[in-house]
Amino acid sequence: MRQGLQLRLSQHLALTPQLQQSIRLLQLSTLELNAEIDQALQDNPLLERDEPGEPAFGPGGDGLATPQTVAPAESDERQEPRGGDDEGWGMDFSGSHGQRDPNDDDLDSGESQSASISLREHLGAQVAMTQLPNRERALVGFLIEALNDDGYLTQPLDELIDLLVTEDDELREALLEELAIALCHLQNLDPPGIGARNAQECLSLQLDCLPPSPTRKLALAIVDKHLDHLAVRDFARIKKALGCNDDELRLAQTLIRSLNPRPGAQFAPIDTRYVIPDVAVKKQQGRWVVALNRDAMPRLRINRLYADILQRHRGGSGSSSGLASQLQEAKWLIKNVQQRFDTILRVSQAIVDRQRAFFDHGEVAMRPLTLREIAETVKLHESTISRVTTQKYLASPRGIYELKYFFGSHVTTDTGGAASSTAIRALIKQLVGAEDGKKPLSDARLAEILGEQGIVVARRTVAKYRELLGIPPVTLRKVL
Repeated sequence: MRQGLQLRLSQHLALTPQLQQSIRLLQLSTLELNAEIDQALQDNPLLERDEPGEPAFGPGGDGLATPQTVAPAESDERQEPRGGDDEGWGMDFSGSHGQRDPNDDDLDSGESQSASISLREHLGAQVAMTQLPNRERALVGFLIEALNDDGYLTQPLDELIDLLVTEDDELREALLEELAIALCHLQNLDPPGIGARNAQECLSLQLDCLPPSPTRKLALAIVDKHLDHLAVRDFARIKKALGCNDDELRLAQTLIRSLNPRPGAQFAPIDTRYVIPDVAVKKQQGRWVVALNRDAMPRLRINRLYADILQRHRGGSGSSSGLASQLQEAKWLIKNVQQRFDTILRVSQAIVDRQRAFFDHGEVAMRPLTLREIAETVKLHESTISRVTTQKYLASPRGIYELKYFFGSHVTTDTGGAASSTAIRALIKQLVGAEDGKKPLSDARLAEILGEQGIVVARRTVAKYRELLGIPPVTLRKVL
């Protein structure tokens, strides 16, 4: 063995701290970016938020004399958002895409709404106003605590007794009767249906609160014995068993569907997700143009006081060298935040250029799009495009969309072209929305209709897209 020295040449990418920070900021959402900047403002005295109307110092030259803030470029006319008078601009940044259809009338679609008081507080206030003896009030309160968020009592009474007594059989029997009475008191409280043990009892309790009528009587009979048949639209069996006609059954079905199968849900708080769009798109002179959302952009600058101190003591003590390091970090952050939004703007404009038919005509005009297409257009790597389009949102006259939404797989057409899976889902939704409820379209028939329009798609693919849209199968879409 003999020791020796060898010289080799090789190429490799070194991830400098600045490059690592740039990549990390690029993949953050707007809320995460704001949290990151808040932390940087706490840790670095050289960095501060820019107040409008004051001079700011950015990373140009020595970092002490060049005014710069992280804001959209004023020189580019495309980046200047205008008021609501521009064509196609009437959008609301407070909205979000993908919200539930308010016309959805599924049986279990009781809406939750934010309430100022909880369900237990609402029920407890009613119990306090009753003339019940203290013991019965306590037992009703005990049952209220056992309710779930939908207002159901899911535990049997004999199991609840185990929380109160143990071995004494006589005491258990007496307490079981008292709990049954307390449950009756609970089920007479508002909202109707509260304290039910199952959906059938919940609906029956609500029907019992309505004035007597032939429709209510038929609805009670359906809920009592044929709720499962109603759920699967087996109308023939219900009519035969109850001796009713189509009109009578239709009225009873409408009444049942007007009930709330989750009476306690209206008191549950909503976990609201606020979406801050990074960019907005509007139509200018026949072209869809993307602009950065100023409200989503943090405005940063170098602190003038510390910058002046550093300039006066340049090359001095160790404390000055520490400030110099923090100055460099502040300059990096300002530059990387600016670069982040510039990249988002470039990528967003490239996406909008490819999907302009969508903004003109809606989902049915969506075209297939891949990350590679956008990467080649803006001269960036596919992984960068993936980071840019994740948790970044675009506001448009049609709603607010995550940039990821505009990418999708394709399905071959009989002309040799390709159709976007998003467009196909939109077509399926349109076809189902326009179908005859008495003769709904099967998945096979939907595939045939799409084939007639030149889109070659298998029945199982139609079934997959239908399920993604939340559309029930043909048997559950049948109406009287």
